[in-house]
Parts: sequence; C-alpha cells; structure tokens
Amino acid sequence: MKKILLPIGALLLSGLAQGQLSNTENYVYSKTYLSDPTLSNPRTSETVQYFDGLGRPKQVVNVKASPQGKDVVTYIEYDNFGRQVKDYLPVPQSQTLNGAVVPTPLANATNTPYGTEKIYSEKILESSPLDRVLQQKQVGNAWDTKPVQFDYNANIDGDVKKYVATFNYSTSESSITQSGSYGTGQLYKNSITDEDGNQTIEFKNGQGQVLLVRKVNGTENVNTYYVYNDYDQLAYVIPPKASIITDVNTVLNDLCYQYKYDSRNRLVEKKLPGKGWEYMVYDKQDRLVATQDAVLKEKGQWLYTKYDQFGRVAITGIGTGNQRSVEQTTVDSFGSNNVTRVNTPFFNRQGIDVYYNNPDGSYPNSSNWVTLLSLNYYDAYPGYDFNPSFPTNISGETTLTDVPNTDGISTKGLPVMSLVKNIEDDNWTKDYTYYDKKARVVGKYSINHLGGRTKVDSKLDFAGIVKQTVTTHKRLDTDTDHVITENFEYDTQNRLLVHKHQVDSNPVEILTQNTYNELSQIINKKVGGIVASDPLQSIDYAYNIRGWMTKINDPANLSGKLFGYEMRYTNPIDSNIAPARYNGNIAEVDWKNSTENVLKRYNYEYDNLNRLKNAFYKEPTTGNSNYFDEYLTYDLNGNISNLKRTAIPISGATGTMVDNLDYIYSGNRLTQVIENQINSTGYEGGNNMIDYDLNGSMTNMKDKGIQSIIYNHLSLPDGFAITQNDPWGGTPVNFGLSYLYRADGIKIRKTYTTGGGRGQSTTNNYTDYLDGFQYSYAETLAPCTWCRTSVAYEEQAFLDPVILDPPPISVAWSLDFVPTSEGFYSFAENRYIYKYTDHLGNVRVSFTKDGHGALEVTNTNNYYAFGMNHIGGTKALLGGYQNYKYNGKEIQESGMYDYGARFYMPDLGRWGVVDPLAEQMRRYSPYNYAFNNPISFIDPDGRKGTDWVYNTESNSVYWNNSATSQASAGVNERYLGKNGTYTAENGSTTALYSDGTYTNNSIAGILPNLDPTIQAPYTMPADDGSYIRETPSLNTQEGAFANPAAQLASTMLTAIQEAPAAVAPELIAAKYFRGMTFYRSMSQEAADVFTQTGKMPAGTETFISPTRSFAEGYEGVTFKINIKHSTYADLLDIGVKDASSAHPFSSMPSVGKGWKSTNAFFKVEGNQLNVGLGNGKALDIFNSGIKSAKPIP
Repeated sequence: MKKILLPIGALLLSGLAQGQLSNTENYVYSKTYLSDPTLSNPRTSETVQYFDGLGRPKQVVNVKASPQGKDVVTYIEYDNFGRQVKDYLPVPQSQTLNGAVVPTPLANATNTPYGTEKIYSEKILESSPLDRVLQQKQVGNAWDTKPVQFDYNANIDGDVKKYVATFNYSTSESSITQSGSYGTGQLYKNSITDEDGNQTIEFKNGQGQVLLVRKVNGTENVNTYYVYNDYDQLAYVIPPKASIITDVNTVLNDLCYQYKYDSRNRLVEKKLPGKGWEYMVYDKQDRLVATQDAVLKEKGQWLYTKYDQFGRVAITGIGTGNQRSVEQTTVDSFGSNNVTRVNTPFFNRQGIDVYYNNPDGSYPNSSNWVTLLSLNYYDAYPGYDFNPSFPTNISGETTLTDVPNTDGISTKGLPVMSLVKNIEDDNWTKDYTYYDKKARVVGKYSINHLGGRTKVDSKLDFAGIVKQTVTTHKRLDTDTDHVITENFEYDTQNRLLVHKHQVDSNPVEILTQNTYNELSQIINKKVGGIVASDPLQSIDYAYNIRGWMTKINDPANLSGKLFGYEMRYTNPIDSNIAPARYNGNIAEVDWKNSTENVLKRYNYEYDNLNRLKNAFYKEPTTGNSNYFDEYLTYDLNGNISNLKRTAIPISGATGTMVDNLDYIYSGNRLTQVIENQINSTGYEGGNNMIDYDLNGSMTNMKDKGIQSIIYNHLSLPDGFAITQNDPWGGTPVNFGLSYLYRADGIKIRKTYTTGGGRGQSTTNNYTDYLDGFQYSYAETLAPCTWCRTSVAYEEQAFLDPVILDPPPISVAWSLDFVPTSEGFYSFAENRYIYKYTDHLGNVRVSFTKDGHGALEVTNTNNYYAFGMNHIGGTKALLGGYQNYKYNGKEIQESGMYDYGARFYMPDLGRWGVVDPLAEQMRRYSPYNYAFNNPISFIDPDGRKGTDWVYNTESNSVYWNNSATSQASAGVNERYLGKNGTYTAENGSTTALYSDGTYTNNSIAGILPNLDPTIQAPYTMPADDGSYIRETPSLNTQEGAFANPAAQLASTMLTAIQEAPAAVAPELIAAKYFRGMTFYRSMSQEAADVFTQTGKMPAGTETFISPTRSFAEGYEGVTFKINIKHSTYADLLDIGVKDASSAHPFSSMPSVGKGWKSTNAFFKVEGNQLNVGLGNGKALDIFNSGIKSAKPIP
C-alpha cells in the first residue's frame, strides 16, 4: 500500500488538505490508498491527528471512516497536571467535515450505539510525582462503581518464603533449599484487585525479578514461586500445589518446573511436571539444532534441525545420538554448521531427493541420520520431476521467479517450497508458494501424500485484500477436479460485506451479507441462499458498551429464527443464583432453538480464581430445573477434585444426579476416577487405574474400554485399542482406532476397525483429511452400528446410527464435505449446511434447505459447561460433518474431541496429554481445560486458553494466556476480553476472536504499530506473548475449517489505541519490540524513581548513550532502554541531529559540550559523543517514547 504523510504546514500536497483541514491547527495528516492511486476516484483511508499548543494529541479524526461515510473522532483530554487520565471511545459523527477539527466531538455520542453510557475509561492517580494508578474505571455506567484497584506496598516478614537455588556448571547439578522467609521491606509488593474483588499480588526483588505471584481465593492463598540460581537464571517454578509442601524436593519431579543452563546462558535441560527430562543442543551460532524428550531418550534418538547460511530452517528429522554433553561436543566441532542449496540432488533419503549439500559438514552427519521429516526451500524452486508446471501468471498477475523483475524483485529471500513426510510411512506432502510482482502470496499448490492436489489461486487488490480465491482439488491424480470459487466484496474502508461461494458449476451461494453499525460492529448477518433478498437466516447481533457480545438473535422471541442466544454479564435475571459479573465472566446465558422451542438457561458461579464452580440449569417458562447441572471443586493447581452432573429426571421436574466423580491424582496425573453415583447413564467407569508414558501422556482409560494408547514423537495418538461390550449381550468385541499424521502434526487419515460380533466380520472405516476436504470409505454397505463406543460416548446423548436412504450402491471412496466460513458444503447431499454457533464456536444448530427449498434443521446440540452433550432430552446426531460439535472440533470414536495438538475428554473436563505450552501457564495444571473456565475460554488447538490484552507500554494487542480479567493481566496490560475488536487511532479495526484468531476487515484494513501489518480478510491464530502477525496462508477453506469460530465476526470489543501510560509501577522488557536501544547510568535514588514511574528523572547531565561501556563508566545503576522509532524522529524535530548511518546519535558532529538547542545538548568524551536530554522538552519526549527498560548487571 502507498501511504502519504503530510507534516505540519505541508498543506499544498493534497486538495483535501488544502480545502478542508483546519489550517489554524497543528496536525499530521495521513492517507493510505486502498485502491490504485492513479484511478480517478481511488479509495483511501484518511486520518488527521490534531495537536494542542504543547504538542500533545488532542483529537484524531478518521475521515469518512464509519459505514455510513461519516467521520469517527477520538477525543483526547488532559487533567490540570497534563496527564491523560480519561480515555474516550471513538465517536461516530453525524456528518463529515472532510478532516477538519470537530468543535464538539462528544456531542453525537448519544446518537450512536453508545446511547447514554459513559464512553470513557478513567484512571485515578495518586497525588505524588510518581503518578501511580490507584484505580482504573472501565467504560460504561455499570463499571463506574466497579474499578480495578492497584496497591503498592512492601512485604512483611513471613509473607514470602525464601528459596535458594544453586547450580554447578561442571556437574550440571542443581539444588533448591528453603531458607526461611524474606524480611520486612525486602520486596516490592504490588496488587491488583479486579472489578469483582479478585486479587492478584506480585512480589519482586530489587532486580525486578518476580519471586511470587499470589492469587487469593477466599481465605486461601494460591502461590506460585519463581526461584533463580546464582547466575540470575530461572531455575525452578513451584506451582501452588507444591508451594504448600514443607520440603519441596519431595515433589519436584511431580509438580515443579526445573531448568538448567550451560555456560553461555542457554537452556539445555528442563523438566515439566509429570514429564521426564528434556534436552537441548545448540551450535556455535546459538541455534537450537537438537531436542530430546524422555521417550526419545529411551530410544536413543534426537529430533534435529539443519539450517542454511542465513539461519533458515532447511532440514528436520530424527537421528540417533548419545547423552546431551556428548552431542554438544559433537555439534561444537562442526563450525558454521550450515547446509547450502544446490541445483542438482545431492542425496536421497526416505524416497525424496534433497537439493542441499554438505549434509556431513553439519550436525548430525549421515551416519547418525535415521529419518528425514521435512525440507524447506527458499529463493528458487528446486527441480523435482514431480513439480507442477510453473504458473507464469496467477489471476492475471505475473508470478515472481528467482530472476529479478524490472523492479528488482524476485523470490530471493522468500520461502518457495516445503516437503513434509508422513510420520507413520514414507509418503510426502509437497507444498509450493507463488508470489506476485509485489512479493505477495497469490498461489498455493499442494501435492498430497496420495498424489492428488489442492491448488488455491487468489486475486488481490491494490491493498493486498483478497477479492477472489479459486480452489481446485482432487484426492488422487486420476480423479476429476472439484473447483470452488469464492468472491469477497468490501465497502470503501475494506469491511467485508458479501462472501459468495460456488462449487463446480452449481449456482452461486451467498454465504454471508454483513451489516455494520457506526462502530463497525456487525449487527446483522444474512446467511445462505442464491438470491440476496431471500437468505436462509437473518442473524442479529447486539453488544454492550464494552463491546462484549450480548445477543445472537433474541431467545425470548425467535420470530421465525432457528436459534437465539443471550449472554448477561452485569444484569443476570437470577442474580440470587449467579451474581452479576463485571470482570468479563458471564453470569447467565439464555438460549432457545426452534425444534425444542423451550427457553433454556444456565446460571454460572465462579470462585475468586475465575474458575467455574457451578453451572445451574433451568427452564424459566416450564419450571423445570437442575436437569443438566455441573458442580465442581478443584485442587490448588486447578485439577478437578470432584465433579457432579445431573440429567433428565427419572420422575418429577428436578434433575437426577448421574455422576459424582472423585478424581485421584499423582502430582497432576489423573490416576483413577471413582464413580460414587452408580447408574445406567452418565460416566460408566469401573474405578480402573490410569497409566502414563514418560512424557506424561495417558496410555489407557479402561473405564472407557480403552485398553491402550500409543503415541508418535509429537505425543499425538497413533492408535487406540478398545474393548466394547456387545449391546445385545454377546462376547466383548475388540476395536482399533489408528491415525496417520504428517511430520508437522496435521492429521491426514483415521482408520476405525470394527471388531465384528454376533457373527459380523471385522471391517475398516477410513476417513481422509486433505486440505479441508473430508473423504470416507467403509468396507461394507451396512450402517456402522459400531462406529462409536457406548462407554466412551455417553450414548444417552446421541441418536443411534440410521440406514441411509437411499443406501450407497457400491463400496468406494466418497467425498463427503468441505468446510465453509458458515458451515459445510456436503458433496454427498449436494447442498450447503449452515450452523449457528455461540460465542465460543460451539455448534448449536445446523440447518439447510430440503429438497423442496424449505428450511430444515439437520441437527441440534446442547452442552454441559465442560462440553459434553446433554444426557437425555433432544439427542444429537453423529457422522460426517455432524461430528463437529463442541468448539467446532471433531468428536472421535473414543468419545474424545480432537483439537489438533491434544485430545479432550468432555465428560472429565481435562486432557490426557501434557500441554505442549505448559510453561506459559505454570500456575495451572498442564492437563486442565481452558483455565477451568469453559464459559469464557477455549483451547484453540489443545495447547492453551487465552484472552486478549492491550499493552500500553508497547502499544500493541496480543494474547496473554494468564489474563482472565484486569486483575490477572500483566504489567502495563489492559484486559480487553475473550473476543472483540481493536480499533486504532486511524480507524483500523481488527476483530479478535475467542478461539485465538483475528480478522482485519474494516476501515483502513491495517493495524498500525503491530509487526507486521495485518491484511484483510486473513484469519489466523495468534501466539501467546507475541504481537499479532500477518497470516502465512490464504483465507482458504482449510483455514475456516481449522478455526470455525473465527468466522463469528460479530464477537467484538472496541478499545482505543492510546499513548503509553503505565498501569503498574514496574517497567518490563517486552517479549518482542521494534525500537532503538540506549543505556544510562543513574544514582540508586534516580533508579528507584525510574523503576516506580517508568520515567527518567531530570539531571544536571541526563546523558544517554548507544554504548553500554560509556554508561557503565558512571557510577550507579545502568539501565538498558528501548524507545520507539517515532521518539527519535520527535527528538530530531527539536534540534537533535542525526549524522550517523549506523546507529542514531553514535557519530554526530563534534560540537563540544554545550547547548545545541534549548532542548538538548551533546557531550564529547574521548571519541564517544552522547546526547544530554537535560531538564527540558527532550527529556519529556524521550520518557514518553520509552517502550521498555530494565537494569542490567
């Protein structure tokens, strides 16, 4: 995209600026072209930021940014001390002034969806120079009396245990002991209390290291300790369940996190709770080249990675090896340890040629190779004989090659091809990526492991927005192609309006038609149909002032709609059962579907750790109650201790208790489930013991008839051996469930072997998963009455299989369906299947058109809180796309849901495998599901549950896996919620979804200050702690399939982007940053002020230097400081000159000591020139631009 920035005074560069901008004001005007600027009337996104006489932003005008083409204005005000204590939501105006300053920007607020709500959040600051936040009130009238409260204190004696860790590099031995407790005043003690009174307390030492995070649950302290060794390395993490043990050494292996480092400060060994030790090996460039878990160690194997000379991953595989120290010595002998691209195959492994040489000159050499797993190619396409014909153009755009075009652009530096082997056999998937002349991805071509292919061509507009995708697919090379064409239409600000879908030569289906309010929130979505005026359903959405979704249609009045859903946060009807919640937790949910036509309600009760305690079910209009309740208790780590569950009563109007489960643990491992409520329904276990492998993965679940589970090296299940009782009283029958995966963890085949019984022969039922297209094959024409296990499935929740009408006429592979953004297209039925999903992506109602064109409900699902289908009542269907239910995931024949990285057991509310990202959630059991709050969270792929936060320090939005409210958000983080939209000052809006995905499809089409730009209508998952990043793939059906809730583009929250402002007293280093680094030494007194306020205090000579050694030449505490690039530009504006081509300020003209301007001066000491910020404006600018700072030893 082309962007023009007009600085103050540059008024003649634009007709708009010349004629409409307020030329009596200071401003910065920016224009982003959304279409070709050479057109007569190009689409643009225009923003004007106005400044007051002190150079402070006072108003941001997004010109014609609303859906009705009106201005959207963000008002900025300051208190008498120049502090921005109120943050206003952007206000759509009643007209456009074409960029001119709006005299009364708040006047139109009552005429917008805000109504009479309070539209600003407010910080209450303490009356001191520290300006610390004491309270923070969110927007909305209901939150005016429910502030988040901050407290700053010091510890008292006995508050915090003192653990001491030591490490010996020569022996690699680590130890931990407790040495009493920290004395009074030795630690910083800072606490945050959220809107519902839930308190989090953090204790830090003088180095800024977190020693203890304490959650308060009633009268119980839930403590997580962080222990550092002699070298200030994190050596142990002691979770809450271990923190109460007198001698922590007795539970280190079962409950604690342990870390060991080498002499170069690299993590080389770690142990997670319940898992064996894991080992890491690095080369001399500090690149991770080998890893080994406990299971691989037992086999004498390592996972290895080979890199090219640019540090890009070239080859991965499995090799043999010795203990870690031996492997490290071997790696150190390889020098640069790189492989190099060649034009001809250099060797062949697992049936694939490799276009890299020097395999024996890098670790590991060929004598230690066992299996090649993947290959990645960059710069130029390798010359495989199976390569498809190279497309010289895609969608009318010339395709890049490795030969530079006239603009000097080529594929050099870009990934062009990857090959991934199946784990269980030696077949490969080959993926190609093609680019247009701007190096944007316009084509994907994938040859699957069976020889078929999926090709996706995309047509992009000037701004990179996808206008059309054409997907061509076939399972085998000999099959006939299926072609899916999708077209996307947007408004003038790139908000998605219409999404059309066509399969082969069938009529074009209109999947969605979106209508937005003036806040760019979707308020209506019409789905289905081939005529725009005649959709299958018109779905309405409503939101509260926080942007939290409150309604999908109206369950109290469906008015011909098939489903209604309402969430209440602060206004529950049954507040005596479940009180109002202000921190984002949902207090009450109502829903109704047209087939049952009964209003249903859940009331939710939480503990002080935001864990779900009770889910109370009732039917307000019938008087029926407690039919489908769940009651839970937990241990300190969040493992479920007891679960009680009710179902349809045997008699009367009150639910019958069907489960009363006690969970028995060894550490965090569930070793036995005791059923205290024996009956014919519910959990039908037998109190059997549960075993685990060395990686902490469950290897059987005999209560469910699962005799054994085996895993591959990714801890994904290769196979289940299942024994099931014959429902007709015959001999128990054995079954098999096996999976085929690619080396990147993608599931590509499932085989369910039915064991016969009562004279039936053993048969196999296959399912292929190919780029979102799902196929099936059964070795019999009879219905598969054994295609689920009655013990595992809670059979009372589902209908029995039915005979197809008409039945299949032959045994053959069948293309069943492909997902769409709103459901599925069924090839077997030749029709679209649509689905209503709730705020978490749970499939509630599936519907379609029948053969006569009438609306037909094909399936209905009602769920317990932790995801199991209701026992009794309206039973749900199984089979094909009907298997995609809770969180939009596929339920397996074992009764577990496949989330991608792990399998989930909804009847037990936990996983059977350790979370691969457990280290990001050390306070929680690595087996718990969604922080035990399944009403607010999901685990997108089985690795974590998360919420979104806005970091006021780094000015960015990302996932924080620990944030469930403002109280649990991190330093400088503002809790946004489980879903919503992030609206920046220039009007750019990105929708954030509860499944961890995001879509940017409104206003400017970009989200500034994030790395890099997001381009609509891409959808992708975000990683915890990382800034939102550009999607690496196109918006294909596979993407929609993998993230079904991502299409629920109505779950929005509006938050404004603001200037950095601390919300807690410490500064932390951002995990990722884009800025400049400086150093400064200061007195301990000044350092204390800096640590507390985030601002450098003035000094006689407040020198900053790009050189650490210079700063350390002064006495005191040395800080490493990162600032924004824009801060440097601001300093230039006031007289600080840059004559350096390397680093700012590093080689400026020698002017000697003295004032360069009224705002900054320079000082020469030796050949080092440094910038003195003095006490004036330069210091203020520098302080306002600090992104992170930390003291260095």
